[in-house]
Amino acid sequence: MIIQLEPAISEAAKADILARINDLKYKATEVKTQRAHYLVAIGKADIDLRTIGQLPGILDIHRVSDDYKLVSRKWRVRPTVLDLGDGVCIGEGSLTLAAGPCSIESEAQMELIMQHLVENDVRIMRGGVFKPRSSPYSFRGLGMDGLKLFHQMARAHGIKIVTEVMQVSQVEEMHDYVDVFQVGARNTQNFNLLDALGGVDKPVMIKRGISGTLEELLSSAEYVFSGGNEKLILCERGIRTFETASRNTLDLNAVPILKEKTHLPVIVDPSHGIGIREYVPTMALAGLMAGADGIIYEAHEKPEEAASDGAQTLNFQESARLIRSLRKVYQLREELE
Repeated sequence: MIIQLEPAISEAAKADILARINDLKYKATEVKTQRAHYLVAIGKADIDLRTIGQLPGILDIHRVSDDYKLVSRKWRVRPTVLDLGDGVCIGEGSLTLAAGPCSIESEAQMELIMQHLVENDVRIMRGGVFKPRSSPYSFRGLGMDGLKLFHQMARAHGIKIVTEVMQVSQVEEMHDYVDVFQVGARNTQNFNLLDALGGVDKPVMIKRGISGTLEELLSSAEYVFSGGNEKLILCERGIRTFETASRNTLDLNAVPILKEKTHLPVIVDPSHGIGIREYVPTMALAGLMAGADGIIYEAHEKPEEAASDGAQTLNFQESARLIRSLRKVYQLREELE
């Protein structure tokens, strides 16, 4: 069960609640986030919630059978909407679009891409400065110097940044220069990293693991939430299957299932999901019609010259067409609902 405590609860009242939970043979974990103060109680006994809920200091109490409790929609029915500031929100009620290169390569490249985003009223830019690559000899990003320049230029253009963090030691140094921390597919079960991100007051976008289940993705989000950070986004980016015709298999089944299971925003990455440039727009539109709250995809002024993932990256003309199509489809979806 999840117990939400009153903001001004006394230590004596909290101690009394913990003692009562212990008497019921439940184990309680205290969770303090940016928004509230909770007790997550785990146990097997069938109890009447009223025996706990009537205690002084309790604001609300819910029974949640899922292993992932804090991110479950069984507890929080209203969807979570994240406010990045300056009128940029992620969640139900608005269409979130994020675009940019796989890797940040240069100041000139960033300027061109930001101009493209501004012209098309896209407020979030994706781009890696620390890149996990299959080969150690591939381009692996510009590092912190690149991120600081990225941040400076993005602020000048009114753009928010989403970029990947790869290890615990990077969290603190990156904190002031990102708007959304991205946990990549290879790090979805890096629990030390997830614990560290639970201690920051910045949104975290968790991508589904390369061979990960939806339960595992939700459990990864639970790690961050239980560490104190409620600002979470889930990203379906395709999984590895026996199919070889595409880079990955974009699991659009995941979108409505996640929307039912969790109150967190769900977005789709069609670039990694299929890995073939000419099919990215089709899969982006399909992801939106499946119920996604947004789309994140790769764009570059010259994809054929991109330092990484050029084969799945749209050029500016293709990107602009996709943006127009996504907005039309989103409007249609809203009318149908």
